[in-house]
Amino acid sequence: MASNGHSRIWVFDLDDTLHDAGAHIFPVMNHTMTQYIMDHLSLDEPTAHQLRQHYWRVYGATLKGLMRHHGVDPYHFLNETHKLIKLPEMVLQTKRLRHMLQNLHGRKVIFTNAPRGYAFRVLDLLGIGDCFELVFSVESTKFHAKPSVRGFQILLKSLKTKPSNCVMLEDNLPALMTAKRLGMQTIWVTKKLQKQNFVDYRISSVLALTHLKL
Repeated sequence: MASNGHSRIWVFDLDDTLHDAGAHIFPVMNHTMTQYIMDHLSLDEPTAHQLRQHYWRVYGATLKGLMRHHGVDPYHFLNETHKLIKLPEMVLQTKRLRHMLQNLHGRKVIFTNAPRGYAFRVLDLLGIGDCFELVFSVESTKFHAKPSVRGFQILLKSLKTKPSNCVMLEDNLPALMTAKRLGMQTIWVTKKLQKQNFVDYRISSVLALTHLKL
């Protein structure tokens, strides 16, 4: 770990890490992705649903499977599936989140598999957009979504830093596994109690970060 706290880089996932997307956003997004697959691959709903989940399990992102096996245009897919007109009603506010981020020493970046436009909308609704020096979206990774090592490497190159300076906060275990393999410190944001060996710390809420002695 970097000895100087100010050279530390906090790498935050967005959905289900900085806010609860599982409650209202993911069910709608999953439905729109399934609908997209039905419309563009001419599949019935059960088959499209199964394919979406299969690609998510295999690649860590549905989009990667659709690009690799069906030649889907990533920009069109992301635009169609992330419109979410009712997003302001769907984003749950977290009290003290902005205060916690402002008091966290070091550089702070967002690293998300979500598209750029969606990420900025969520950060704006949470009132924390100005807390981050960089929003690294799935477009930034050239569509090498987490947990792909390539996406992490592109992020590190963009930050001009080495993995040992970074602390990754994530709800997704495969992404944390990649982070750990590269040499980052890992914090799993989850309500689950069992900790994996590639997880350095487990916290039930991102707000608990203030109590960790790193």
